[in-house]
Amino acid sequence: MTDRTEDAPNEILAAAKEAKEHAVAAAEATAESVKEQTRNWPLGKIGLGVGIGSAAIAAAVLYGTRNKSK
Repeated sequence: MTDRTEDAPNEILAAAKEAKEHAVAAAEATAESVKEQTRNWPLGKIGLGVGIGSAAIAAAVLYGTRNKSK
């Protein structure tokens, strides 16, 4: 048998550690990028548009179901 110590790094373990660190860094960068993109959405304008759209649909339903036999 040869003398091996468990603490001696080999190139396979070093490459695996480097790949893991790279994957973690890429995941963190992607998470920050997504967070920045979603933070800049104009939610007030979207909410106003949804409210106006809902009112238009409600008005159309009321107009369509009104009694026409007057």
